[in-house]
Amino acid sequence: MATVANTPESSHGADRLPATMRAVVQRGYGGTDRLRVDEVPLPSPGPEEVLVRVESAGIDRGTVHLMTGEPYVMRLMGFGFRGPRQPVPGLDLAGTVVEVGGDVTRFGVGDQVLGIGSGTLAEYASAPARKLARRPAHLGPEAASVVAVSGLTALQAVRDVGRVEPGQRVLVVGASGGVGTFAVQVARALGASVTGVASAQKLDLVHRLGADRAIDYATEDFADGSASYDLIVDTGGNSRLRRLRRALTPTGTLVIVGGENGGRLIGGVDRQLRALALSPFVGQRLTSLVSKEDQGLEDLVGLIEAGAVTPALERTFSLEEAIAGIRHLQRGDVRGKVAIRVGPR
Repeated sequence: MATVANTPESSHGADRLPATMRAVVQRGYGGTDRLRVDEVPLPSPGPEEVLVRVESAGIDRGTVHLMTGEPYVMRLMGFGFRGPRQPVPGLDLAGTVVEVGGDVTRFGVGDQVLGIGSGTLAEYASAPARKLARRPAHLGPEAASVVAVSGLTALQAVRDVGRVEPGQRVLVVGASGGVGTFAVQVARALGASVTGVASAQKLDLVHRLGADRAIDYATEDFADGSASYDLIVDTGGNSRLRRLRRALTPTGTLVIVGGENGGRLIGGVDRQLRALALSPFVGQRLTSLVSKEDQGLEDLVGLIEAGAVTPALERTFSLEEAIAGIRHLQRGDVRGKVAIRVGPR
């Protein structure tokens, strides 16, 4: 549970804060029936953290995985074996700094920020200063709160791991999802020609994001040989490795981002491991991505400020409606991102 006491000796502003807050609380792994909105103590930021009054929080597929505790391999990675170590879900946030750890120099009380924290489906959340950036003036809190987790994953997949170059052909599988909507825009901003794969009802969104071409996965096969790509970013998690390789150029790069197949034990990790094992023996570069939460956020914000990237926010729920928002995400019908508006009581 979050720490009860604030420590004014190592931070500033704690004496003005309430003792408790509203938050979504998770009691063990399972479905949304394990979630409820409750009153809990405020977290206390560490020396390198700040406390943020959350205006809005983003949710993503990771929120669902941490709720269900699946794939089980996650539990062995420090997230908690029998139940989540952090009982308040959520990573993405946008809000105002209200307390600053003693070692923090980048931010002060009153700064409006976006980024990644801990337990962000709450009125207050602590966040490492290195995982935050100042919020662009033109970006509302709801849109700002869905930037960091998916946007950083996309930026790192396309630019850092995919090493995209101007003029290259990029295929984004799952282009209408949280990561996919950012990946399409980042690839375009870096000078690539982009094809996005999505369901028929979401193709209009993929076009609006700037894709040169949008493919309905139900009626058209991106690996039919009619086109080949220098970079494939696969956020869909369903295509076999052999099929993805058919769509690559002989020296192209595949970046696998997550995965929803592979069973309850290891999820989509098996596909990533097979790609890494095969890569040294073929001309194509077959890779996977483990996103780094503290790398690239300022660059991503710069793309947003320049107008090259815009968060694709589909819908906003209130904190009291957060459980309904997570169910909406689970159903797989989301076009882009979903936010949970917190705000003052």
